[in-house]
Amino acid sequence: MADDEARAEAEGATVGEAKRTAFKELERDYPGLTQDDVEFEVLADPDEDDAEPARVAATADLDAWEEGHDELPDEPAERVRAVVARVVLALELEGSVDIEENADEIRATVNGPELGLLIGRHGSTIDALQDVASRAAYAQIQGDRKRVVVDAAGYREKREATLRRQADRAVADALDFGRAVELEPMSPHERKVVHTYLAERADVETHSEGDEPDRRLVVTPVGAR
Repeated sequence: MADDEARAEAEGATVGEAKRTAFKELERDYPGLTQDDVEFEVLADPDEDDAEPARVAATADLDAWEEGHDELPDEPAERVRAVVARVVLALELEGSVDIEENADEIRATVNGPELGLLIGRHGSTIDALQDVASRAAYAQIQGDRKRVVVDAAGYREKREATLRRQADRAVADALDFGRAVELEPMSPHERKVVHTYLAERADVETHSEGDEPDRRLVVTPVGAR
């Protein structure tokens, strides 16, 4: 194999599944890799009745992969993928970037081992990356804009569940003792999560106090301020 190529082999129930698995293996080592930069070779394509799996080899053109890092794609979702992939590469992490897009949101999820460096303390790094990816997605593009979310191996869901539990405890303390309760310092994104979670409650209200990075959300019983 040439020095400017990388190769991975994979198995699957079908050739298509084997191709996807092989591509994901390459993408972990070369974030931002696209299928245009990969050549597939079918090593085994058994009949439906055959118990043997399909096998595929994928060879990546690393010169094409490096050239693709010089400019951003045209589509917002692919711009998000490119920006996130470049950061994963710059941090020397192993991870693939999966994109999901619907009518309201573009979500980039990084999957791989040891992603703590990408997440940062209380999500500070991944929040900053999300802001950069959001701006890059629609730079010089007119029209409607979708919300951009950058996640890492389910971090967002786990962190938001933790924030909701902290908010519930703060509400209970605020109502039990009739006083304002401060939560731990949070990023603007996390404060928004808690504020939105408590927004429909009629018995408490929320506001923020302090300066970044120690700005906190305060939960106060209605009428106590």
